[in-house]
Amino acid sequence: MRRSTLLVTVCATLLSATMVNAAPPPLVLAVGGEPEGGFDPIMGWGRYGNPLFQATLLRRDADLEMKGDLATDWSLSDDRLVWTVSLRQDAKFSDGTPLTADDVAFTFNKARDAGGLTDMKILKEARAISPYKVELELNKPQITFTSHLVALGIVPKGSYGDDYARHPVGAGPFKMVEWREGEQLIVEPNPYWYGEKISFPRVTFVFGEEAVALNLARSGAAHLVTVPPTDAEQVPSGMHVKFVDTVDNRGITFPMLPAGTKTEDGAPIGNDVTSDRAIRIAINQGMDRKALVALALNGHGTPAYGPVDGLPWDNPDARIEGGDIEQAKATLDAAGWHDENGDGVREKDDLEARFPLIYPASDSLRQALALGAADQMRALGIIAEPRGLSWDAIGKEMHASPVLFGWGAHDPSEIYSLYHGSNAGVEYYNTGFYHNASVDAHLDAAQSAASFEASLPEWKAAQWDGKTGFSAKGDAPWAWMVNIDHAYWINDCLDIGPIQIEPHGHGYPITQGLPSWKWTCE
Repeated sequence: MRRSTLLVTVCATLLSATMVNAAPPPLVLAVGGEPEGGFDPIMGWGRYGNPLFQATLLRRDADLEMKGDLATDWSLSDDRLVWTVSLRQDAKFSDGTPLTADDVAFTFNKARDAGGLTDMKILKEARAISPYKVELELNKPQITFTSHLVALGIVPKGSYGDDYARHPVGAGPFKMVEWREGEQLIVEPNPYWYGEKISFPRVTFVFGEEAVALNLARSGAAHLVTVPPTDAEQVPSGMHVKFVDTVDNRGITFPMLPAGTKTEDGAPIGNDVTSDRAIRIAINQGMDRKALVALALNGHGTPAYGPVDGLPWDNPDARIEGGDIEQAKATLDAAGWHDENGDGVREKDDLEARFPLIYPASDSLRQALALGAADQMRALGIIAEPRGLSWDAIGKEMHASPVLFGWGAHDPSEIYSLYHGSNAGVEYYNTGFYHNASVDAHLDAAQSAASFEASLPEWKAAQWDGKTGFSAKGDAPWAWMVNIDHAYWINDCLDIGPIQIEPHGHGYPITQGLPSWKWTCE
């Protein structure tokens, strides 16, 4: 559909809705988030934000503290293998049927067996032990299993089927009215929801090109839209801009092994330059992260020193501030990397400090960061050669060349995925084949902790325990660069309340507090 046609269609829909629902007005959002596979949490819907139609056992508040949603009580057994969860007894699906422990057990077991984006292999069995109490038994201790309690929306055992993703029924705050794929999603409050009264008779999510969202905001037809940093300050009348702190980070991951081996699929592993710790440390020491924020983000971001900056499991003692070119040069000199030929390129044993720096060709932000980082490395005598590739091509090169990736999550399981030796070469996680036995021990101890609070010291020690760690001060398998501020234009009459530090993905995560949003104007 052409952009102008979509805009007219959306505006007509909104006008009709406003005439039917004169007060209060419906809400219109253009924040992306349309899932290709539909709205089935078993297949991954809801992992990065509000599941909208479904209720979850737990939820995170604006401070990322875990609170009960369906759960009224939850506990972990002494052997760390069984979660016992008591459920509220007033929850109903949007078709009016009660939600019970049978539905919870069905959902978790189905997610375990489905093999979708919701990785539930750690679950041995979920079982209902009474109408409103369920046990979730694990194959081994994993404290970050709580992320599934937060993210996995519960589906109805009695009606779940092949068409569920496009006709979801849940016990969450909203129910589906209409979904025109690629155009818009219209929802309205679930009359059986146990939460507070929702202020909007309908909510419309508009999908499409970025320009559509901006034009809807400028015309007054949309009340909250996602805005790229380059347009953020050009705020339409009647709206204001909101910059949200995030852990939506970008960084460079380094191959940790010398060159010479291959994956089972024949992709090369290792890089003789980046396998030298001095190269990785020097890049971290010399990287001017504030300059990268100014260059690539127009100042709308913060320097990134690790993958979890500002979260409860972050270890600020593990940081290298960067921007110190002389210190970086001294590190390289001490390790035997010298510019013997006077051509600005350091060498060691006839090996030039030169490597490709790969980024997704479709991502202009990562391109800007790659070019900026390459300029900074050149001042150290290290030649990084930016190359934009397709994701398929990146998959073949990412074990042998540094790659500019992005991550960011609300739980520390992502640390485990990125840095534990067991994940070396697994998908896009530990692409550099990083392995440190001490780090693995801290990560395993964190997963085996008696409570989430008890796991925090181990997550921090994995970054830096005073001797080693996965941070820039330790092995430096990454050079983290920036955290991206997420920008939104918001209607002056819309109060969206407290906002979380947002994870990877600009747009849909802003809706985490949607049920409590309010109109503030008459």
